[in-house]
Amino acid sequence: MTANPIAVLILVGSQLGFGLFTANAFAPATTRSPEILDLSSVGSLSVPHVGCGTIAWSTEGTMSSINRTVAFIVCETRFSRSTKHLHTYNFLSVTGRPTPDLEELISVAHSQGGSFFDTGERYGSHMKTALGMGWGETECLVEKLLQNEADIIGTTSKPIVATKFTPSPARTTVQSVVEACEKSKERLGVESIDLYQIQMPDIVKPMRFLGFDKTFDEVYWDGLAECYHRGLVKNVGVSNYGPTLVSECHKHLAKRGVPLASNQIAFSLIGRHNGEQETLDRCNELGVKVLAYYPFAMGLLTGKYTSASTGTSADNMVANSLSLSASRRSVFERQDLERYANGDGKLIPKGGVTPLLRTMEKIANIHDVTVAQVALNYIICKGAIPIPGARTAAQYVDNMGALDWRLTEQEIFELENEADDLGFSFDGAGFKRSNAKFVGYGMEKWSLD
Repeated sequence: MTANPIAVLILVGSQLGFGLFTANAFAPATTRSPEILDLSSVGSLSVPHVGCGTIAWSTEGTMSSINRTVAFIVCETRFSRSTKHLHTYNFLSVTGRPTPDLEELISVAHSQGGSFFDTGERYGSHMKTALGMGWGETECLVEKLLQNEADIIGTTSKPIVATKFTPSPARTTVQSVVEACEKSKERLGVESIDLYQIQMPDIVKPMRFLGFDKTFDEVYWDGLAECYHRGLVKNVGVSNYGPTLVSECHKHLAKRGVPLASNQIAFSLIGRHNGEQETLDRCNELGVKVLAYYPFAMGLLTGKYTSASTGTSADNMVANSLSLSASRRSVFERQDLERYANGDGKLIPKGGVTPLLRTMEKIANIHDVTVAQVALNYIICKGAIPIPGARTAAQYVDNMGALDWRLTEQEIFELENEADDLGFSFDGAGFKRSNAKFVGYGMEKWSLD
């Protein structure tokens, strides 16, 4: 079913855990124009310079407490007003309805004239999704939210939706990419996917110890080209590709007459030294737009976990610690984030990210913005599009406060120097890493080389 359009770019999926914490740190919030005019190009798309990740839009978080664990497969037939045809879909559904928070977020995004959301077929909140069954849960939720808004508003503008293909041992042919794309297209309710990305290099090899480690990256690239030429997608992209692999992919697709639009990688002020900066530089040379996940380093660069003020009281320091303890993160994630936030005197110097946050706070006050908005604007100034997560309209609006202004070259220099002086680089927390993915039997890694 084709959803009535909304001028929203939705990136769902991408990596495990986009930055979820927006600017509630310590700088004053800013007001902004109701219409987004600060735009960038991703292939043929014109999108805001700040996107919105939907990794946290889990169905678990959108069900009532009574029905929180109930999920089932349904077959639904709908009539599409735009195509005047009946469409039947098989997809994972859940009891309950989207939360008012998500509905309000979509409404605000529509009122501002555009948004950039990111999703993926692999994402969902239920155990069956984690085990490789019931893929597409979040794609279905995105479609439902957008369609509900379209039904209410009756808009004729078109939503921009980006999603991802997940490499797996069972997918070894061009047709496997095409079939996955067609299913995502149906779940999203669109005639053609605006941006279709490969989620990561082909690294999932459970039989590697027996010598079965052949990679199918080129097969997947041919699959993207086939989807593009069939009109199933408008643009194609990749994720977690370093300079070498992105160059090879760019060249390979060019031979098929297909432009490579994007490469999604982890990138932030404290995540630039494990191949990220080199990858960004190479993508800028190739004309491939970098989409940056973990722009807040999982909340560390919002000031959520650490005070950036030398005059902070002991009570506030305790409150910051409790904020981390009470977050939705796993025990392992909280342990790693506490180490980054405060330092352990070993791998992370005492004080953690605090020195950098002090500098960010100073610059935020100059521009009358939040610390989180400084973190996002830095990424914009480097030529990339940050993809922070948001689960409420307030978070979304705060993220959009990074638009319509820019850091000075001197401020960028100062921020990078302070970040480099910390003596460490952020590469994720717990099982959510910027260079690896938990795949059931263990962690599989990639490198941006």
